[in-house]
Amino acid sequence: MTLGVDVGGTFTDLAVWDGDRLRVGKTSTTPDQSEGVVAGARDLLGDGRVPAFLHGTTVATNALLQRRGARTALVTDAGFRDLVEIGRQDRPSLYDSFADRSAPLVDRRSRFEVAAEPGTDDLDDLRWALATHGPEAIAVSLLYGYARPAREQEIADHLAATLGVPVSCSHAVSGEFREFERLSTTLLNAYLTPVVAHYLRNLARRAGDAGLPEHVEVMRSSGGLMSVDAARSLPAAVLLSGPAGGVVASAELGHALGLDHLVSFDMGGTSTDVCRIDHGRPEVAYERDIDGLPCRLPSVAVHTVGAGGGSIGWVDEGGALRVGPHSAGAHPGPACYGRGGVDATVTDANLVLGRLDPAARLAGTVDLDPEAARRAVGALGEQVGLDVTRTAFGMLRIAEEHMARAIRVVSVEEGADPREAVLVSFGGAGGLHATALARTLEMSGVVVPPFAGVFSAVGLLLSPRRTDRARSAAVDLGDPAGLARLAEAVAAEATAE
Repeated sequence: MTLGVDVGGTFTDLAVWDGDRLRVGKTSTTPDQSEGVVAGARDLLGDGRVPAFLHGTTVATNALLQRRGARTALVTDAGFRDLVEIGRQDRPSLYDSFADRSAPLVDRRSRFEVAAEPGTDDLDDLRWALATHGPEAIAVSLLYGYARPAREQEIADHLAATLGVPVSCSHAVSGEFREFERLSTTLLNAYLTPVVAHYLRNLARRAGDAGLPEHVEVMRSSGGLMSVDAARSLPAAVLLSGPAGGVVASAELGHALGLDHLVSFDMGGTSTDVCRIDHGRPEVAYERDIDGLPCRLPSVAVHTVGAGGGSIGWVDEGGALRVGPHSAGAHPGPACYGRGGVDATVTDANLVLGRLDPAARLAGTVDLDPEAARRAVGALGEQVGLDVTRTAFGMLRIAEEHMARAIRVVSVEEGADPREAVLVSFGGAGGLHATALARTLEMSGVVVPPFAGVFSAVGLLLSPRRTDRARSAAVDLGDPAGLARLAEAVAAEATAE
C-alpha cells in the first residue's frame, strides 16, 4: 500500500494504492502544509496503515517567492564577494530601464572572503566574523570549488563544527563550472535548508503522532523521488516538486495510450503549469531562473503562469480588465467559497456562467454560494461598465489567453508544433478550460484522465527513485581514460545514494 500526497496552493491532493484499487481524496491546503497533509491522509486511510508515504510539496517554492528563507551568509574567494550582484551583466528587460534584477538573497555585509588555498589559518577569523552576524545558514562557493573541493570542505567542516548551522558547499550542490550560476544555486540551497528541514521535521512528527509513516520520500524537481534526508540537505532540488508529479503521470498516460506528443496542462487554484512531453520523455531543463535567480539543477521544463481557479480579476490604471497573477488561495478563497472572500475569481466566473454545478461540493467539502459569486463578479463589472455575464466571459477569455501563451512557450518557441500534440488536462480546474485551449491552438485532441483532480498525487505513485549528479572536468587529451574514470566515480556516487 502506497500513499501519495501533493500540496498545491489551494488544495492538497491525496491518492492511495492498496495493490488492488486506487482511492483518492482532496482537502484544503493549510498555512502549515503538514497539518493539511496529515489530516487529509488520516481521513482517506481511516484506520488503515501505509508503509510508504510519497510527497510533493511547494514549501521551498513558497519560501523563495515570499523571501521567507533563512538569514544566510556567503563565503567566497577574496575579491569575488560582489559576483552575486554582478552576475552575467544581463538585464531582465533590455529596453525597460525601470526593470531591475531580483535582489540577491544575501546582502553585502553578510558576504565574507577567504584565501582559496587550503591549509591557511584564517578560518578562526572567519568564524568570529560570521558569529557576529548570527547566520542561520552558510553558503560556501569558491571559484574553483568544482575542481578542487578540498578547501570548500575544510571551510564547511570548520564552520559547521563551531557555529552549528547548516553549510552548503558548491561542489556538493552543483559541481559544475561557471562560477555565478554555481554560486547562485548554492545560495538558494543554503537559504532554503532551514525552512525545508523544519517543515519535514514537523511533517515527520505529525505523521508519527497520527500513525502514518515518519519516513517520507519527496518528489524532486527532475521527476523522481529522493529520501527525506536528501531533501533536507538539498532543498534546491525540490523547488519544483509540486508540478513534477503531474508531468510524470502525463508521460505514463501517454505511453499507455500510444501518444507520442503531449502537453501536460495542470490548472489548479493558484497557477497553471504546462510541460511538453515527446515520446514518453518530459522535457528537462538543466538550468532555469526561479524568480529571477539562476538554479543549476535539473527540473522538468514546466512553464508556470499565474492563472488558476483562484486568480483574481481586477482593473488596471488604464481601465482594462485583468486576471491574475494574484490568487485568493484557500483562505479566504474565491467569493463563492463563503469564507469571507470578496474578490471575483475565475472560479466565481465559471459558477456565474453555469459551468460549475451550484449544488456541487468542491473536494467533497466546499459548498458553493452562487449569489456571493454574482456579487463579486458584478462589482468588478461595474468598474469596467459590463454586466455580470459579460464580465464573467471576459475573465475566462483573459485567463485562457494567459494559458494559451504558456503552451506556446513550451511548444512554438521551442520549435514544436502544438497542432501535433494532445493536451492532457488535469488539476481541479483543468477540465473547465481544456477544450477551449485546444481549439484555440488547433491541437489534435484532449485527454482528461481518470482522477484528473488529483492527478499529480497519482503521479507520485508512478514515480521512480532518482538521483542527479553533474561534474565539470578539464579533459587531458593525453589521458583518454581519465574521463571514463571520472564518469565511473560519479556513477558510483549516484548508485550509492
